Amino acid sequence: MEQRQAIVAVLRRGDRVLAIRRGPAVARPGYWQPLSGKLEPGETQDQAVVREVREEVGLTVVPLAKVWESETDDHRFRLHWWTARADTGEVVPDPGEVAETRWVTPQEFLALDPVFDGDREFFERILPGL
Repeated sequence: MEQRQAIVAVLRRGDRVLAIRRGPAVARPGYWQPLSGKLEPGETQDQAVVREVREEVGLTVVPLAKVWESETDDHRFRLHWWTARADTGEVVPDPGEVAETRWVTPQEFLALDPVFDGDREFFERILPGL
């Protein structure tokens, strides 16, 4: 099976990152993670970051840089990790996709449960160097 492409949007406000708890309409509901979503045909990664963030939490963001790549634990998706600025605006979650949101420090993210192993690796190993 061909691996699909997806983005992970690491939204920052000061020393905090937006964490979402997956909603009831998506696979693996209840997991905490940064925002993510599949690339649509013909869409660039930075365009996907802007679109997914707007669809899932209603924020307008500025993509900054691609900072990492990983794949999902089931190997179905190659994840392209991007940082993005979300300086203003109120988080308005799409209730099907997002059950809850929190602006958290990296340490607070690591205390959330459950989280995916790849997300834990990002917060422990990659984010501190950014």
